[in-house]
Amino acid sequence: MRYRSLEEVRAELFNKRLSMVELTQYYLNNIHEKNPLLNAFLEVYDDEALARAAEIDEKVAQGSAGNLAGLVIALKDNICYADHKITAASKILGGFDSLFSATVTERLIAEDAIIIGRTNCDEFAMGSSNENSAFGPVSNPYDTSKVSGGSSGGSAAAVAADMCLASLGSDTGGSIRQPAAFCGLVGYKPSYGMVSRHGLIAYASSFDQIGPFSHDMATSRAILEVISGPDEFDTTAEQRKFELSKGEDKGPKRIAFLSECFEAKGLDPEIRQAGLDLKARLGAEGHHVEDVSFPYLDFLVPTYYVITTAEASSNLARYDGIHYGYRSSQAHDLESTYKLSRTEGFGKEVQRRIMLGTFVLSSGYYDAYFGRGQKVRKFIMDEVEKLYERFDLIVTPTTPHTAFEKGVEYDDPTIMYLEDIFTVLANIAGTCAVTLPLGKHSNGLPYGMQFMAPRFMDKALMGFAEGLMNKA
Repeated sequence: MRYRSLEEVRAELFNKRLSMVELTQYYLNNIHEKNPLLNAFLEVYDDEALARAAEIDEKVAQGSAGNLAGLVIALKDNICYADHKITAASKILGGFDSLFSATVTERLIAEDAIIIGRTNCDEFAMGSSNENSAFGPVSNPYDTSKVSGGSSGGSAAAVAADMCLASLGSDTGGSIRQPAAFCGLVGYKPSYGMVSRHGLIAYASSFDQIGPFSHDMATSRAILEVISGPDEFDTTAEQRKFELSKGEDKGPKRIAFLSECFEAKGLDPEIRQAGLDLKARLGAEGHHVEDVSFPYLDFLVPTYYVITTAEASSNLARYDGIHYGYRSSQAHDLESTYKLSRTEGFGKEVQRRIMLGTFVLSSGYYDAYFGRGQKVRKFIMDEVEKLYERFDLIVTPTTPHTAFEKGVEYDDPTIMYLEDIFTVLANIAGTCAVTLPLGKHSNGLPYGMQFMAPRFMDKALMGFAEGLMNKA
C-alpha cells in the first residue's frame, strides 16, 4: 500500500479503491511496528486519527472533501495543536497541553488533512542530529546506527519509514533540509514570511520557518498552498496569498554553482562528483550553468550562531518554572525556582546557546558581537541579492556528507555547528530553498542537492524542482 504522493492517494480515494480509515490504519500499524526502533514519534493520535478518517470518508462520499483529503501528516513537536501535548522535546515543558493551534495546524485541518501524531526533534529545534532530545535520539530508517539529522529528525524519519505521507518541520538554519537529505526526501524551506509562525515555539524568530517533508515536490506544493499566506497573528507573514498550483517550470534557467561549497575541504568526494554531474546534466538540458565564487562561506555559520543564540536567549526566557511546565522539586524560594527549574529543565545544548546568546547581548559586548553580526548579515543579504540579479537559482550540496554515526562525542561541541555550513545561507538571507534526493552514496545512504531562489520566488523554485525530480 506504500504511497509516494498525495495525487496518487487522492486518485485511489476518489475512485473508491481506498478509504481514509484503511489508509490511516495502515500508517498506524507502521508506526507501532517501526517506532520502537526509530523513536520518530513522541505521541500518536490513534483513536482521534481514525475518527477523523471516518469523517473524511463521509465527506468524500458527499463530494465535500477538502483540498488535502487523503493527506496523513505528522507535526514536529514544536508546532502547537490545541488540547494536545507539546514539549519541543524538552523536559521543561513536561505535562503542558497547548491552549491553541498553530495557524498551519488549523489550515491543515480545515482542508481535511489528518494529523496522526507529533514527532521527536532536537530540544527547542537546537541541533543537527536529533540527539539533543530529552526523549532520546531518532534513528535513520536507512541505517539505525546513523542519525536522522536535525533538528526535525523525527519528521524526516516518519516520512522515510512510511509512517505518514508527509510531515511538517521547522527550519532555522537547515533543520528541514539536512534531515531530508539524510533520509532521502524532499525538504522545503519556504521564503521567510511565506508561512505564518503563529503557534511555532520560537527558537530564533527572524530565521524560523515551517515547511514540509515529502517524497515528491507536488505534495509539498499542495501543503504549502494551504498553509502559506497572510495571518493576523503574525506580523512577519507576507500579507498576500501565494498561488503555487503550477506544475513543472520547463523554461531555461540561469544557475549558479557556488564554487566554495563544491570545493570545500570536508565535502564527500561522491557528493562533489554528483554536483559536477548535475551541472553537466543541466547544461545539456539547455540551462545556463556557471561556477560562481561566494567567498563568504566561512562567515555564515559564525554570523548565524551569534544572531540565533541571541534571539534564543530572549525567546526562551519565558520558560522559568513559574507559569507552566517543569518546576524543580528542590526549589525553596523564587530565586532557586528560576535557577533550578531552568538548570534541570533545559538540556546541555539549549543551556549552551542561551548562555552564548546572553553573552553576545550583554553590556559591553553587544556592539562587538550582536551588532556586528547583524551588519554581516545585511552584507551577506546584499551579496546574495547581487547574485540573484545574474542568476535564477543557486546550487550547493545540502550536507557535506551522508548521515553520520549516532553517539559520537566531540571535545569541541561547536564542531557540530558546521553541519549547517551549506544550509544557513538561505535562512540568513530569508530566501526559499529545497533539497532534492537526487542520489545515493556507495555506502547505501541517500544525500541531497540544495537549490535556492530569491525570496518569494517559491513558485518558480517548486516548478523547477518538480521538473528535475520527474526526470530523475
